[in-house]
Formats: sequence, C-alpha cells, structure tokens
Amino acid sequence: MGSSERLSDEKVEALDHVASHTQGSVVLDENAKGPAPTEEELSSLRKVADSLPMSAWLVAVVELCERFTYNGISGPFQNYMQLERHTGPGSEGYKNGGLGLGQQSATALSYFFQFWCYVTPILGAVVADRYVGKYKAICIFSAVYVVGNATLFITSLPFSLNHGGGLGGLVAAMIIIGVGAGGIKSNVGPMIADQYTNTKPFVKELKSGERVIVDPAVTVESLFLIFYFCINFGSLSSIATTNLEKDVDFWAGFLLPFLFFFVGILALILGRNKYLKRPPQGSVLPDALRIICIGAKNKFNLNVAKPSVREANGLAPVLWSDLFVDEVRRALYACKVFIFYPIFWVVYGQMVNNFISQAGQMNLHGIPNDLMQSINPISIMIMIPLVNKFLYPGLRKIGIQMKPITRITCGFMAATLAMVYAAIVQHLIYQAGPCYDQPLACPASDNGRIPNDIHVAIQTPAYIFIGLAEIFASVTGLEYAYTKAPANMKSFIMSMYLLTNAFGSALGIALSSTAVDPKLLWMYTGLAGATFVAGWVFYFIFRHYNKLEDELNIIDAEYTAEMNAKLKAGKPEDIEDAHHDSHKAAHINEL
Repeated sequence: MGSSERLSDEKVEALDHVASHTQGSVVLDENAKGPAPTEEELSSLRKVADSLPMSAWLVAVVELCERFTYNGISGPFQNYMQLERHTGPGSEGYKNGGLGLGQQSATALSYFFQFWCYVTPILGAVVADRYVGKYKAICIFSAVYVVGNATLFITSLPFSLNHGGGLGGLVAAMIIIGVGAGGIKSNVGPMIADQYTNTKPFVKELKSGERVIVDPAVTVESLFLIFYFCINFGSLSSIATTNLEKDVDFWAGFLLPFLFFFVGILALILGRNKYLKRPPQGSVLPDALRIICIGAKNKFNLNVAKPSVREANGLAPVLWSDLFVDEVRRALYACKVFIFYPIFWVVYGQMVNNFISQAGQMNLHGIPNDLMQSINPISIMIMIPLVNKFLYPGLRKIGIQMKPITRITCGFMAATLAMVYAAIVQHLIYQAGPCYDQPLACPASDNGRIPNDIHVAIQTPAYIFIGLAEIFASVTGLEYAYTKAPANMKSFIMSMYLLTNAFGSALGIALSSTAVDPKLLWMYTGLAGATFVAGWVFYFIFRHYNKLEDELNIIDAEYTAEMNAKLKAGKPEDIEDAHHDSHKAAHINEL
C-alpha cells in the first residue's frame, strides 16, 4: 500500500467535480436551520459545529453508565488476578488479595479480556444491522451485561473465593461481560451519531455578527469528542472501586458498578420514544462478504461483483445492486486506515495492567496502586474541552485543518512519548533501593511488601500522554469509522475498528512474557520504537487521504438526508428503495 494506492490527479479532479456538483445542488432540507452556502462562502467562512438533539445526550448517558461499569470492574482486575489472598503491594499493605496468579499471568488474562471485548462487537453489529436495529441490540446486550456483572460479584464474595470458585467465576464473567460490552460498543457510537440528522452545511450568523458555516462534518467531530468525554467521565468509577477493593474487599468494588449499570438501562427506557431508530437492513453483511470473495477471486476487482458487469459477461446473476458494490468498496477504503491501530492499542493496554503493577513497585503513600489509572480519564476530561473549544477551532480560524490522518499520526506520537516516559520511570525504579531491579522480591514486613524508594506520583505524565494520544487517535478512529461507512453498515464498520483493539490485545498477550523484572524496561523501550515507526509509516501511506476528506464526507449527503426524511415520516420500509435509487457512491469506483 505505497504509491500504488495513491489517487491520481485525474481521480482527485473527478472527486472535486463530484463535490462541487453536490455542493452546488444543495438545497435546504427539513433539518437545516439556514441557507445553503455558496461556493464563495464555502471557501471564505469559518466552519463550526451545530447543537445536538436531546436524544444524542441520552445515548451519551447510556455509554457513560456502560463505561462506569466496565472501568469500575476492570480497575481492580489486575490486583484481583495478581495478588494472593490477604497480601498486597506497598508499605501500608492490603488487607485483601485475590486469585494469586502473579503479574505475568494476570497481564495475559487482562489482555484476553480486552481481546474478547473487542472481538464481540462483530456479533453486536450483525445482530443490529441484520436483525433488530441498534436500539434493540443495545437493550439485548445490556441484559447479557447484567448477567456477567452478577456472575463476577457472586464469585468474588469471600465464601466463593475460599472455596476455589474465584478463577472459574472470573473467566465466566469475562466471557459474558465481553459479549455484553461488545454488543453495546459496536452500536452505541453509531447510534449517538445517528441522532444528528442534518447532512448539509448551512450559513448562520453568530451573536457577534460573524457569519459562519455550520458544518455536519465538524459537528460529528465535536459529537465524538463529547461522546469520548462521557466515556472518560464514566471511567472515573475506578477511583471508587479501587478504594472499595482496598478498604473493604473486591466484592464491594464489583458491586458498585453492577448497580450503577441500571441507570443506563433506565436511560434506554426513558428515551425509547425520543431516539431516532434506524431499522435493520436485512442480509447486508453476508452480501458484503460474498462481494469481497468475488473480488478476491478476480485480483480484488470488486467491479466483477456488479450485476451489470456480470450480466454483460454472462456470469451468474446476483441479488444486490451496482450501488451496493460501490458502498462495500467504500467500506474497505475506510478499513484500510485501521491497519496500524493494533500497535496503538498495545500501548493503551499498558494502563490497565503493567502500569498498575509498576505503581505497586513504588511508595504509594496510602493510595491503592490501581488508583493511578484514574489520572488518564481526568486528563482527558480536561483536555477534550480545550481541544474542542480552542485548539481545533483556533487552527481552523487561521486556515489550518487538522484532518483525520494528521490527528491519528499525532496520536501515535503521543503514545510514543507515553512509552518513552514509562521506560524512564522503570529505569528510575530499578535504580532505587532497596531491591533495585527485583522490586517485587523485597522482603515483607508486618505492613506488607517493602517497595523501592520512589514516589508513585512520578507515573502521572505517562497517563497524560496516553490521554492525549486517545483524543487524537482513538476519537478520530471512532469518527472515521462512522463517517466513512455506508449508511447500512455503520455498526459493522465500527466493529471492524474495534476489532483492531482485539488484535492489539493479542499482541499484548504475545508480549506478556516480557512483563517481568528486569525485562520491563526493554518492553517499554521496544513499544516506544515500534509506535514511533508505525505512526510515521501510517502518515506517509495515508496522508493523501486528507485531501479527499471533504469530498468523501459529502458524496452520500443527499442519500442520507432522504433516508432521514423517510424515517421521520414513519416509512422505514422505503429506506432500501432510497438506497437503491441513490447513485452518489458510484463516483468513488476508482478508490
């Protein structure tokens, strides 16, 4: 995927022609709040985000509660898996421990949980896109989630742990929770974006008198930043659960998020008549897979799968349309950008396993070693408003567009800094006494294991760097998965993006053998080098996609607007007809 993947100047001009034709023909639809911009206004006026409907905020509450639950239970996981019962890290010690698996096994099991949670979104996407729609899918998988949370809570009770039920219960809970979390993950992001139905830019005059363009693409960018803010607000649950783990027991840390999840279920119920619910599209995924198989057998030429081409060449007829083949091609185009993400997710995964163990090697001064991970969501919640309200608008105001490929590359560089800093911290730990490069081998006192003499607060910048990396790379990945996916494959393409996290977890499992002293220093250093190289290779391969960003975002604007109109008119059965009548996607055949 080097120079051969570059679009020729002729193809760029063709897309420019499509864009100008589409923009020139834009008319005010029922969702627009002002006149359509002229060509001159498009090139001269500043672009801003629109306001969001209440239904979008309700979906955000559902995601906040799901993340509160997920991070609330996963926050204590590393200690729960690693520590022996009635032992723990730090000079103050823990009154409780868990399964006693050790750091290496705990890290591997932690990565398995992440892997499973990011494979199951494919199931959630199939259920939503093919059978029940996003809203009903979220309701179904929420019920599964409740069963998993109950299993974890019950098997973490002292009676269960003392009778050997802890490990089996944990694995069963991980599998059930992974199914529930995955089913919600693949659908809640697309569903919140579905609530914003305006697809066309319009001109608006601000109170200051400035005339601006309210841009749907900028709105979606802002929407996913807000969505990610809610995710990280929910992630603060680990502050409570890790303290409950330390001061009471693990069962208390798992009970709080279990109960809080019902707030999200309540939001689903209260908003059932407010949400815009797109109906399922039938056998979209199987047809898409058949088209890809036909293309693979013909040197990846998807045009061979088009009914018109097959009819002209005397090949067996197919049930889909030429347009659907073009949309599958567009979906594959979107997925190319995700190829490098597994390396990013390996770095991200360090927060929930090795960083926690690293904190346990230092002076904790009365706080749980797994509390430090809360710095990450706090830093993200501080930085997202700064990025959304000042950085991105400020850059747009002076003519600098932070397009997706640039943002993702910045995310990789921030992740690199996180690993460089983690390596420095590990070096300082090994340099400090009393046990140097074998800190977990220190003899235990009456108050617990003696750590190396270094303050745990030194970890803080590593979590902040990862938070910055998430804002640039993770948020943009969510946005890219939604905006580049065909309208009838939103959940599936989102699941493909989430699947990269599973691949990252698989890499983490492979690297878990290095998660032991004194190899940790070289593990962090190796991850820093790999992330740096991957980030720049990603940029040089895909940087030309930035030039096509605006054109690709408006190709299907009129088609999407037509579907939204039919949904609001209460005619979801007409959506497939609208899909087959639209021909905008045909202009990207050569991508």
